[in-house]
Amino acid sequence: MSSSTVRTARRRTLRVAAAALIAAAGLSLTACSGSDDTSSKSAATAASSSAGSSAGAQGSDAKVDTKAGAADKAASPSRTETLADGSTAEIYELGDLHYRLKIVNDGDVLATLEANEHDAGLDANDMFVVLTAGGEVHSWMGGGHQGPGTFKLAGGWTAKVTKIGELQYRAQIIGHDGVAATMETNEHDTGLDANGVYIVLSAGGVISAHE
Repeated sequence: MSSSTVRTARRRTLRVAAAALIAAAGLSLTACSGSDDTSSKSAATAASSSAGSSAGAQGSDAKVDTKAGAADKAASPSRTETLADGSTAEIYELGDLHYRLKIVNDGDVLATLEANEHDAGLDANDMFVVLTAGGEVHSWMGGGHQGPGTFKLAGGWTAKVTKIGELQYRAQIIGHDGVAATMETNEHDTGLDANGVYIVLSAGGVISAHE
């Protein structure tokens, strides 16, 4: 074999090797490109899922808004009454044996009273208000006694008022058969319907009753 023939064979071998390298490089590039496409698709899928989650969250918010609307509708008072000082009592029925009373004057809410399975009372500047667990409202002016002490109340009741702490007073409501009920304040007024005699004990120790 001549030297020229050997050189030609070597050149062909080099060209084949180069072509094989280019083909391998092409396959490698194609694989990388495929990985990029997969990543892009995965990112797109994730974005789509994220958008779906956002849409779901918006749907949840819509449901919350609906409930809030229902709550606003339920916030209307069940009825209104005129109190002893001429102000208006707005009574809200919140549930079984659960009522709220707002004292309103000229559009302003002056005080709020809530009875939840037990009676509630309020001393509003010498106007006394009792809201029973059944939603009944009774109000009157004056007639307060400043405790501690023992006082005769309307309906034949006697109240023994003692101070047990700062803004804390206890009143024993005593009838013919002894102590019939005990009222206690804990930084807020309290009230009681004692067989049709309405009693308020304030956090300042003032007690008043009316029938």
